[in-house]
Amino acid sequence: MITASGLTKTYGLYKALDHVSFGCGDGEIFGVIGHNGAGKTTMLKILSGLIDPTEGRLEIGGIDVLSDPDHLKRILGYLPEESRLYETMTVDEYLRFFGEIYALDRQTIERRKRELLESLSLDPDGKKMGEFSKGMKRKVAIARSLIHNPSVLIYDEPTSGLDPMTSRYIIDYLKDLRNEGKTIVLSAHNLYQVEEICNKVMILRRGKVVAMGNMHELREMFGSISYRISFHMPDISHLESCREYSFEGGLYHVSVPDIGEMNRCTEVIGRHGGRVERIESHYPTLEEMLIRIGK
Repeated sequence: MITASGLTKTYGLYKALDHVSFGCGDGEIFGVIGHNGAGKTTMLKILSGLIDPTEGRLEIGGIDVLSDPDHLKRILGYLPEESRLYETMTVDEYLRFFGEIYALDRQTIERRKRELLESLSLDPDGKKMGEFSKGMKRKVAIARSLIHNPSVLIYDEPTSGLDPMTSRYIIDYLKDLRNEGKTIVLSAHNLYQVEEICNKVMILRRGKVVAMGNMHELREMFGSISYRISFHMPDISHLESCREYSFEGGLYHVSVPDIGEMNRCTEVIGRHGGRVERIESHYPTLEEMLIRIGK
């Protein structure tokens, strides 16, 4: 569905993107993450046809985006980070207006509008959009991006600044859109959400791809499973030859990188009168990966 090759964007001497290549299949959610200034928004704007790359090739749904940007607009829905709405309009007026921009007939517009309001649990009650909460405005912005039933969605921070309940609703809604076969590319600062819903994740640093893959592949790149042992022990000095430890919540805790080290530590704990309360496995998270990559 999406094939990008050598995408580069320069502003004078500054490279916002530096030869970025990736692929994304039909019905997948592809996450783009990185620290501020990594090039995420630049990437999404190029994918949306809002800006042209300085170099590289981009094909979406069989369309050469650089040579046929107008065709792209028919199959693509874009959600910017800020829900910039015409706040003096009602939702009906707003969605009808954008439906007409996409040259939809009145009957199709009304049908799509009803379907979207129902699926997003939106009950505007004839109010102007300036009266809406931030969560309701975000839902309207999503409805606007879907009014022409696009097959590809480019979403920049879809849950930014929303309360946990609305944020959860939108994440579940994106899963439903994927199940309908839509391809979604998104950026998000909430890395737990990215881990949950993305089929593949690309990590950018200063415009370059530093890692890419599904969560299993990324965890393998950044270190496999580790273990945290929580235990009681009458004389903790016996453990000092094994590992550094911490004390929290009435228990000692030690982290070890593999099963061999875990067995050695639990043997020391048991031999000296200790008792293991629990052992927790831990995979590196996207947040830990970003910290390790640095800025």
